[in-house]
Amino acid sequence: MAKKERPPTPAGYWVIWTTVALDLIGFGMIVPILGRYAERFGAGGLEVGLLFASFSVAQMIFSPVLGKLSDRIGRKPVIIIALVGSSVGSFITGAAGALWVLFLGRFLDGASGASIAVAQGAVADIAPPEQRARLMGMLGAAFGLGFVLGPALGGLAALGGPHVPFYIAGTLAAINAIAAYIRLPETKPAPVPASVASETGATAESASSDGPRSPVLVRFAVVSFLATFAFSGFEATFSIFGRERFDLTEATTAVVFLFVGVVLVAVQGLGIGRMTAAWGSRKMLRGGLAMVGVGLFVLSASTMWPVLFVALFLLAFGQGIATPSTTALVTEAAPPERRGEVLGYQQSVSAFARIVGPITAGLLFDGINAGT
Repeated sequence: MAKKERPPTPAGYWVIWTTVALDLIGFGMIVPILGRYAERFGAGGLEVGLLFASFSVAQMIFSPVLGKLSDRIGRKPVIIIALVGSSVGSFITGAAGALWVLFLGRFLDGASGASIAVAQGAVADIAPPEQRARLMGMLGAAFGLGFVLGPALGGLAALGGPHVPFYIAGTLAAINAIAAYIRLPETKPAPVPASVASETGATAESASSDGPRSPVLVRFAVVSFLATFAFSGFEATFSIFGRERFDLTEATTAVVFLFVGVVLVAVQGLGIGRMTAAWGSRKMLRGGLAMVGVGLFVLSASTMWPVLFVALFLLAFGQGIATPSTTALVTEAAPPERRGEVLGYQQSVSAFARIVGPITAGLLFDGINAGT
C-alpha cells in the first residue's frame, strides 16, 4: 500500500506561526522575573498577583475588540498594531520608575496579547477544515516553545541588569512587527457579494446574526472556561503543592514545568493531526477533558514520584489535545465573516478563567490544606 502523504501546509502559515512564536518568546522572557522586578518598587505578594492579573484582565477586555476589528480591516494590520503595542508595553515596563508604571506596561502588553485570537483567525482563514485541528495544534506548540525558550533567554538577559530583559523583549516585538509588515499575508476572506449571500438561505443569515452568542458557541465557551479554569488553577498552586507534598525546590519545580511544556509541545506539534484524522475533533475534545480530569484526581492522591509524573503526563496530554480541538470546533461553527470576533470572545472567556482559576485554587488550597 502506498504511504499516505500529509497534505501541504497552506501558504503563509509558517509566517503566522513564526510571528506568534517570537511574540510568545518575548512574553516568556518577562514572566519568570516580573515578580522579583516588581519587588524593587515596593510590591508585596498582593501587588505581584494583581500585576499578573492585570495582563489577563486586559486580554479579557480587548480580545473581542481586536477580533472584531480584524473582521473589518483585516488580520494583518491588527497583528502589526498589537506587536507595536507589545513592544511599547515592554519598554514602559523596563523604564518604569514607579509601581503604577509597571501596571500600565503590563496592561498595555496584555491588551496587545489579545491578538492571539486574531492569529488563530488568520490560521482558520487559510486552513481547510480537515487541517484546522492540526494547524491550530502546531500554533499551540508555538506557545509551548515560547515558554521553553523565553525563560532561558530572560535569565541570561537579566545578567546584564534587571531592566535588560524587558528592553530585549520590546526590541524583539518591534522587529517582529517590521517582519510581519513585510512578510505576513492578509488572510481575511473577501466579503461575499449580496447576490451570492442571498442564495445561502436564512439559516446562514441567522447563524451570522447570532455570532458569538449562538447556542453552540456559548456551549464551547463554557467548556473552554472550565478547562482553562482547572488547568490555570493547577499551574498557580503546583509550586506550593509540590513543596509541601514532595519537598520540591524552585529548581525542581521548574524542571517539572519543563516536562509539562515538552509534553504539550510534542502533542500539539506532532500528534494532534494524526489523532484528529483518526477520531475527529469532538472525540478528541471529550477525551482530552477526561484526561485532564483524571490527571487532576491522580495528582491530588499522588505521594510518589512515578504517580506524580503519570498525573502530570495525563494533564499535559489532555490539555494539549483539548485546546486545539476546541478552537477547531469553534472556527467550524463561527460565521466566516465574524470569525475573528468569535475567536476573540473565546479568548476573552479563557482570560477570565485565568483570572478566577488561580484565585479559587489558592483559596481552596489554603482552606483544604491540599498539600498534606
